[in-house]
Amino acid sequence: MLTINSFLIFEIKNMRSFASDNNSGVHSDIIDAIATANKDHAVGYGDDEYTQEAVQIFRDLFKTDVDVYFTFLGTGANVLAMKSSAQSFNSVLCADTAHINVDECGAVQNFTGASVKSLPSVNGKISVSSIAKELHCIGDEHHSQPSVVSITQPTELGTLYSIQEIKEICDFAHANNLIVHVDGARISNAVAALDIPVNEMITDTGVDLLSFGGTKNGMMYGEALVVLNRSLSTNIRYFRKQTMQLSSKMRYISAQFTAFLNNNMYVELAKRSNAMTKLLQSKLNKISQIKITRPIETNAIFAQIPVSLIEPLREKYFFYTWNEEENEVRWMTSFDTTEEDIESFVSCIKDVIG
Repeated sequence: MLTINSFLIFEIKNMRSFASDNNSGVHSDIIDAIATANKDHAVGYGDDEYTQEAVQIFRDLFKTDVDVYFTFLGTGANVLAMKSSAQSFNSVLCADTAHINVDECGAVQNFTGASVKSLPSVNGKISVSSIAKELHCIGDEHHSQPSVVSITQPTELGTLYSIQEIKEICDFAHANNLIVHVDGARISNAVAALDIPVNEMITDTGVDLLSFGGTKNGMMYGEALVVLNRSLSTNIRYFRKQTMQLSSKMRYISAQFTAFLNNNMYVELAKRSNAMTKLLQSKLNKISQIKITRPIETNAIFAQIPVSLIEPLREKYFFYTWNEEENEVRWMTSFDTTEEDIESFVSCIKDVIG
């Protein structure tokens, strides 16, 4: 058993789990879309009909002429966003829990040379006041210069920024010549939870850049950097090549997004995972030995459980320990989580408790 930053990694075979929505399968409609794109030859590197169709769907979705850059990975999309907005003397402001700060192995720093400045967060969220405290150094050549505010929607703790909170951050950032990036690895879950169109959440609030995720919600692989402030697109295609995110057979990513976005599929799948989390929450609330520690707004539950229960329970259902010092674990549901999965997991918890 190997412990890395409180995440336990060991062999798990043939087991449904509550560890991450990354562990879920691929929706059958996505498989069908890939198969359709595989029927004949197509021009490489995005000059194909599937990619052009997907880009147009994004533009329709966001109600504006966005630029769209498909990538293999969410980290790749985040790096491209930062490359477009930060130089080596700049800094990126984000929550202390942010993926770019905690879980991307210094990718932003490596590819941009910029520093990542983490701000104290409340349930994963930063505020205008916390951003303002970092602007005293603007114009001082001895300090890195803030250039980007990156927020995560939903946050790494599954919580949500309201539309008003996003707009306030955007307005303040723009008034201070900062770019706003949203890491939307689970943006589908945010749209489903807030029950508003994605253009109202992103376009209308003034967001400049959005990393739009699909892998965690039924796609096989692939993410998209959506550029709403098109002045930032100048060099992104070159950066995408340099950072090894330019797919030669791009149609296999873009065809997935066409299926994913058509008929609101991305929202419907996220509604399912969010609903399964609410179902699990309702059952956990009846178990006195489990204390839910964070607001539950999307598809993640954070809870404290007796340390003696963690390993016996993990032998049956794989999940991560989020904070070892406080015995805080994370349980996540996916688009393909079933009510039977929930019932079985809760039954297992009760058996372990005894």
